[in-house]
Amino acid sequence: MPSGGGSLTPQVHWAQRHRELYLRVELSDVQDPDITITDNVLHFKARGHGAKGDNVYEFQIEFLEPVKPQPVFKVTQRQLSITVKKQESHWWERLTKQEKRPVFLAPDFDRWLDESDAEMELKAKEEERINKINIENRIPKDPFRHLKRGYLFMYNLVQFLGFSWIFVNMTVRLFMLGKDSFFDTFHTTADMMYLCQTLAVMEIVNTLIGLIRAPLVPVLLQVFGRNFILFLVLGGVEEMQSKAVVFFVFYIWSLVEIFRYPFYMLSCIDIEWKVLTWIRYSIWIPLYPLGILAEAVTVIQAIPVFNSTGRFSFSLPSPLNFTIPFSVVLQLHLVALFLGPFVNFRHLYKQRKRHLGPKKRKAH
Repeated sequence: MPSGGGSLTPQVHWAQRHRELYLRVELSDVQDPDITITDNVLHFKARGHGAKGDNVYEFQIEFLEPVKPQPVFKVTQRQLSITVKKQESHWWERLTKQEKRPVFLAPDFDRWLDESDAEMELKAKEEERINKINIENRIPKDPFRHLKRGYLFMYNLVQFLGFSWIFVNMTVRLFMLGKDSFFDTFHTTADMMYLCQTLAVMEIVNTLIGLIRAPLVPVLLQVFGRNFILFLVLGGVEEMQSKAVVFFVFYIWSLVEIFRYPFYMLSCIDIEWKVLTWIRYSIWIPLYPLGILAEAVTVIQAIPVFNSTGRFSFSLPSPLNFTIPFSVVLQLHLVALFLGPFVNFRHLYKQRKRHLGPKKRKAH
């Protein structure tokens, strides 16, 4: 039933599907649209440019059968589209309750389907939905998924707490004792660092068995590189344990890990904190070169110590009778310290680009 009172009525085109009705109102540059459904009657009023120029246009449509009272509309520069959901999903013989079609209402031939076409469309959508369910059901569900995520969460939590303890302990001692704290860093924090770096071997295992998706080489380089410094170079001879460089090695390691482990811990429960993500993929830029420098200084200072003590020297049996000092291994490690990191830097750069690149920022 069109509105009376001599008001202007726009041209309206309509089409239907089993579940929805579509109305296309021929008005351009629509402003202040007022569209409501009360007592199964759609009320429309808006200012726009129609057949009678720039004016206020309005109309009413009483639907043939019950509809849901929440119309959805979309305004474009050329027209206004309204979608109305039917209370029951089936085909209507006409749009309005009155048998005679209002003069302002016409079929939308761009969207028009007859009932058989609509049935085929509905059937195709249903088949698509069933196929999607079947594909999802064919994907094997991992019965240990929650157990694996729980283990990874606890591993990262324990490592975070361990490195946090080291970092806080060293920071407090630095403020209290100043430079004097440099020389007893090993004796106050080595036990916890031994524990954390021993546990870090599990990162290699986790990668090998597929618990975490990461390239194996960078993981091996970091874990074995650190453990070589900790267990052999520093733990091997007591003279190295009172060196000031130990403070810088331990402090840089722990500073990296107090951001890396909570990032992975939260990832296990599908939580991403943007600030933490940025720090995790940015802090390595200054700290990794500093860490390499600190480890190189450690190795350089260790070479004369191991030469004088003969610790870890390897003697070849007769008839060679030749002794290979551990300092040779240290010199080789020193070379590796400046070559190996290129692999890690490349891996970290690719990770940073993937997590912080333009596409990521745009998506969020």
